[in-house]
Amino acid sequence: MPTFVPLLNKEQISRLPDRAREVVEYRKSGLSLNHVQGCPLDCAYCIRHTYGLWDARQPRALMTDAEAVAELVNHRYFQPHVTPVQVFNRATDPFLPAVRPHTFAVLEDLDARGLRNHVLVITRHQMKPEDIDRLNRLISVKVTLLFTYSGIENKDIEPYPSHVAAESLKLMSAPRERQYRTVLYWRPLVPGLNDSPEHLDRAYELSQHADATVFTGLFYRDQIADYYRANKLPEPYDETARRKIVPETLERRVLSTFAGGESLFRKTSCAVSYAHGEPDYNGHYGIRELCDICPLAQLDLCASAHRVPTTDGIREVARTLPEASGLVVVDITERAAIVSGLAEEQPRYYLQHALGFQVHDVRHPHHDRQHGRADIGWKEPTS
Repeated sequence: MPTFVPLLNKEQISRLPDRAREVVEYRKSGLSLNHVQGCPLDCAYCIRHTYGLWDARQPRALMTDAEAVAELVNHRYFQPHVTPVQVFNRATDPFLPAVRPHTFAVLEDLDARGLRNHVLVITRHQMKPEDIDRLNRLISVKVTLLFTYSGIENKDIEPYPSHVAAESLKLMSAPRERQYRTVLYWRPLVPGLNDSPEHLDRAYELSQHADATVFTGLFYRDQIADYYRANKLPEPYDETARRKIVPETLERRVLSTFAGGESLFRKTSCAVSYAHGEPDYNGHYGIRELCDICPLAQLDLCASAHRVPTTDGIREVARTLPEASGLVVVDITERAAIVSGLAEEQPRYYLQHALGFQVHDVRHPHHDRQHGRADIGWKEPTS
């Protein structure tokens, strides 16, 4: 497979930050493939800040597409037909002109292997009519296009206009018969920035074109806050958080705007699974307060797949992972398995997808009603 962006040599790769050199990395919604890195869109809140890649604006490849796909499917965390995959969701946009050929090369390689995994492609860039035919030729992988749309009008925070993603969503959702699915990825929602009644109404109108809609807030990490302060941008919050921030009052307003709708979700995996007519692959069904906005048919589907694992069952799944040798199963409820002894998040995500059941780390409790979000903006979190 050819490389359409500059291919870094070994010396150049060695100078990258440690996490940037990790081409395959487990993130919450899937195993993430990022052998092309660099983006000129300059969204101030970009997660690239946390990877030491903010100044990387020209897309560059760490290896060829064929090498990257081979590394993905041979990775110890990859389970054929099970593990959800994300392509170029950490450090570039998959439909930048120079990156687009790599995105299709990866999708077509995975499809040619007969894999039935979910593949999530997150973009805010312009799609083209010919993309419809090319994506429709993929017959095995379950592709979902998630169109990042915020409606943010402050060009210092989001220079690339949201209407591009809106038009791309409409274009790609228009065909009545298609292999792929479309999701309005309404994010980041930030109080005082893009949560006016007009903003909410525009998002609702746009959601009518998508197979599903998921709303979420802002990752406001220390590195992002430092950038906001250094560039005198309006700081959205007085503190940073490990999780995304969606204040309770904002969520209520979103739910009020979408009252009566049947395709709004709080979690990415819920929206993706619904769009494909499948139970949630992240096993959120046990967290029942997440489900109060779900269609009844989807609830039935998720209920039919809900299986509470045993301690022995969890240990058996973890047995193949050296980094999970210290795993301790603290508790198992209908909601989630609570574990300790994991040094990092990635093996927890592996367990979650292998089991189809929520796995939480005892160090990071999930509070009632907050749905795994930051405490900021919630009055009385309870365990």
